[in-house]
Amino acid sequence: MRRPPAPPVFLLDANVFIEAHRRYYGFDICPGFWDCLLHYSGNGQLLSIDRVKAELTGSGDELSTWAANAPAEFFASSLDESVAGQYREVVRWVYGNAQFLKHAQDEFCSGSADPWLVAYAGVYGGTIVTQEVFRPEAKSRVPLPNVCEQFGIAYSDTFSMLRRIGARFGWAPPS
Repeated sequence: MRRPPAPPVFLLDANVFIEAHRRYYGFDICPGFWDCLLHYSGNGQLLSIDRVKAELTGSGDELSTWAANAPAEFFASSLDESVAGQYREVVRWVYGNAQFLKHAQDEFCSGSADPWLVAYAGVYGGTIVTQEVFRPEAKSRVPLPNVCEQFGIAYSDTFSMLRRIGARFGWAPPS
């Protein structure tokens, strides 16, 4: 019987990686961010899931390469009966919530890793890290924090996570 992983402190959504890569922590200007993620993953404080990895790989860009080469432990498997059961509960709630338009429900439930991330956190614990914000009035999109609120799962943004883990990125003059 497989032993469940220790509860991570932080579970990263795909947009954490994508926003960092495209905007403020590009590999060329802040390699320390990416090293930081690997370091804190190595000591069990953060991770993501296989379905997020699938969203990140395949484009052939630097992020895709980084995700493909990250240690196997960085992207935990969501192939677990407990996670699948929790996933069904998340999907049931999203489709049962008349607040969200049908296309938003479909996009959330079948077009992203988000419901699997919520399911994983529901089973194993942890704070979901996302750049999305809670929007109680949302209709045309199902924000990840709205689902977290429903299932009692903590969520945070990237910068709050970095502060909580004590990350510091130093500067060095070009050589």
